[in-house]
Amino acid sequence: MSKRKKDVVVLTGAGSIGLAIARRVGAGKHIVVADLHLKNAEVAVKTLYNAGFESSMASLDISSRESILSLIKTALEFGKITGFINAAGVSPSQAPIEAILKADLYGTAVLLEELGKVIEEGGSGVIISSQSGYRLGVLPQEQSDLLATTPTEELLNLPFLQASEVKGTLHAYQLSKRCNGLRVMSEAVKWGKKGARINSISPGIIITPLANDELTGHRGEGYRRMLSLCPVGRAGTPDEVATVADLLNGSHQQHHEAEHSHQYLNKLINTKFLYLLIYLGINIITYKTISH
Repeated sequence: MSKRKKDVVVLTGAGSIGLAIARRVGAGKHIVVADLHLKNAEVAVKTLYNAGFESSMASLDISSRESILSLIKTALEFGKITGFINAAGVSPSQAPIEAILKADLYGTAVLLEELGKVIEEGGSGVIISSQSGYRLGVLPQEQSDLLATTPTEELLNLPFLQASEVKGTLHAYQLSKRCNGLRVMSEAVKWGKKGARINSISPGIIITPLANDELTGHRGEGYRRMLSLCPVGRAGTPDEVATVADLLNGSHQQHHEAEHSHQYLNKLINTKFLYLLIYLGINIITYKTISH
């Protein structure tokens, strides 16, 4: 591994989607792969090494601010943090209500807050959320505002996030993913003041080990019904999500230097590719604040 300082991409969650995105945006950079299970990070680092990427592994408990701060400290040893990919979390079939809220809701909010403090000018981050957050229905405006702006250490104390108010693990997951998008809206202002971008992608059903747990779990019939109603007749792939993340990351500008990103996006809208994303149920929340 080279000892020369490089731009650093922090990947939280060593799963299929995060790894696919890292391969799209991490060339020539140092990728720090963090996961709750160090063995998963080790496998990801080996895969990246065999594909020509420089990377290292780290342990991360996304539900712990202390663990997140330790990860950031480790990442900064390799260079300046210019990229961030959050693909960590648990699904409704993998954990109880409290654990889902602590990891998917609180943990993501802390990541946004702490990475926003160290992201470099021109840097970019992406949160992998879920279309499940849009299946929740309309929340009262007061609740949406609270999810967006409540200090992170007070989030889990909100009355409507208490176990007595949350109707099962799916509801907890949906609330968490709705919160992800709202926190991106809020934190984008702070990131924008540093000249950095933060975006959220909410995929539909993308085939990953997590999705397979759902497809074979007690909600499997509902998932299979959603797939049967999907216009393209199939689930999405991690690489298709990575293509969207690459666009939002801005790395396409290396190959389209004459075009601004919004012009490139307008062109993309007229292609079959974006229609495919829509049919696969991939929603994008993109916010960029420009300071002059």
